[in-house]
Amino acid sequence: MIRFLLVLVMLAGTAGAVVAYGDPDQFVRASTKVSHMFRAQTASPAPAVQIQRGQGGEFALRAKINGIAAPMVIDTGATSVVLTWETARAIGLPLDMLEYNVDLETAGGHTKAARLTLDRLSVGHLVEKSVPALVVQRGQMKTNLLGMSFLDRLESWGVRSDTLMLTGYPELQGGHRRPRTAID
Repeated sequence: MIRFLLVLVMLAGTAGAVVAYGDPDQFVRASTKVSHMFRAQTASPAPAVQIQRGQGGEFALRAKINGIAAPMVIDTGATSVVLTWETARAIGLPLDMLEYNVDLETAGGHTKAARLTLDRLSVGHLVEKSVPALVVQRGQMKTNLLGMSFLDRLESWGVRSDTLMLTGYPELQGGHRRPRTAID
């Protein structure tokens, strides 16, 4: 959509320049109008979060799941966000309605998990809605994992030295995010 708008703006600017070619004042007015259109579509800076490596080598943080704070560890090897049963209970997820039918390999061995969708998951200023997640059975894990079902939604993430940088997509003016594609 943004690409289409940029092409449309360029066409309008070109047409304006052609019409105004003989009139410098007309050219200045057309140029000002095109510049204003570009500024109206500019994005605010992309939200970013920096996380320092812990003493054990992990990147630990406090996320908010549906508005409730929960400790998590970044795990790029986890396909999904994975919550402990205890955390899921604390944030009010419907545990009695879950079906534990997903085979899951964890650092502690094999277990079963249940699929669900988190309404809202935020890490600092990075906020994602409708995030696929898993909940493990009671006592099967000690740590919540912030896996790829969240990380894949970011514009970028990476480690430099002992700092993990998570960068979201910029917000367009008017509060709209860049549109998601099928591969997001």
